[in-house]
Amino acid sequence: MNKMDGKQLLRDPNVEPTKEIIAEGLGKAGGAYTKFIGELEKHSIQVEWRYYKDGKSWLGKALYKWTTSKGTQKETTAFWLSVWEGYFKVSIFVPEKARADALALPLGNEVKKMIESSEQMGKLKLFPMIFDLDSDKLFKDIFTLAEFRVKIK
Repeated sequence: MNKMDGKQLLRDPNVEPTKEIIAEGLGKAGGAYTKFIGELEKHSIQVEWRYYKDGKSWLGKALYKWTTSKGTQKETTAFWLSVWEGYFKVSIFVPEKARADALALPLGNEVKKMIESSEQMGKLKLFPMIFDLDSDKLFKDIFTLAEFRVKIK
């Protein structure tokens, strides 16, 4: 749901994102962000913030971690998180081969239209689902997609 204009925050490589810095940048959307981060725990997802030189900003890599039956630690990226002036973005990248399965998920019509219209990203064979959030309106659909994403092989 890309409908918001704004300036991407967290651009200084020397200033690590904290709850306070993020809340300040989000303003009124801070409550939704806090609720979103709280929900991640229920889905066994942890956000690790890293500064990426290519994009010149801090991004949150949302990781689903688990231990295999043989005791091996594994992880997969559920989605990416970025902070903008007044809102935050959740970007989920789904393999093209899983598009039909994504459309079969119990999602709202607005999100299903996004899946149908999203274009594959070049040679990567992924299609992006990018949500601009300033409320908890789409959380249920986002967590459904995130859980779906971590199960895809």
